[in-house]
Amino acid sequence: MKIIPAIDIIDGICVRLSKGDYSTKKIYNENPVEVAKEFESFGIQFLHLVDLDGAKSKHIVNQKILEKIANETSLHIDFGGGLKTEEDIEIAFNSGAQQITIGSIAVEDPEYCYEIIEKYGSEKIILGADCEKRKIKTSGWVEESDKDILDFILQYQEKNIKNVICTDISKDGMLEGASTELYQEIIVKTNINLIASGGISCIDDVFKMKEIGCSGTIIGKAIYENKISLSQLKNFIENA
Repeated sequence: MKIIPAIDIIDGICVRLSKGDYSTKKIYNENPVEVAKEFESFGIQFLHLVDLDGAKSKHIVNQKILEKIANETSLHIDFGGGLKTEEDIEIAFNSGAQQITIGSIAVEDPEYCYEIIEKYGSEKIILGADCEKRKIKTSGWVEESDKDILDFILQYQEKNIKNVICTDISKDGMLEGASTELYQEIIVKTNINLIASGGISCIDDVFKMKEIGCSGTIIGKAIYENKISLSQLKNFIENA
């Protein structure tokens, strides 16, 4: 199982939110590149980089941060937030992203997203399935759709999506544990590689995600609040 720390960017600095609420913004480091380098120094190979400014403004904003991290580390970066057009997608890939996450646009314009998946290949496109009470939410989690999480994933599975990041918004940033039952249901009822996101609070949660069959786990606030140490994650990776 991949260990994937998250760096969320607002105004070029590293922050975390609670339940996606921008008013809960907490600054952890003013230099995201330093944070990424520290992750790498502990044997971490993957990074989930989120442009929160982009998610809110509906176009890519923090590509310079992506480019700097890509140039100064060897981390495998998946990038999301505000990728609405092919121009934005090209900017993300040209700035160093190995994968991109599509979320809002996958709800708003599925036909366009099917074309994107076909053009770039399913290995480069991750479906962002962010939900609250099973309903998919978009645009930085401020808009709710009528789509059920499982139906949404199955819709894209038919179009050859292989990797899905699922975030239970009610858990995100709360350090109260992940939505284990929801993730188990998705793993049992689909054929995708599920990357769990939201609520990871301790190293036991990480082991739990591995136990239920997740292909990856995104960890954010638990690292920044010292609930999980990078040494613990290094040991997990080395013993996996």
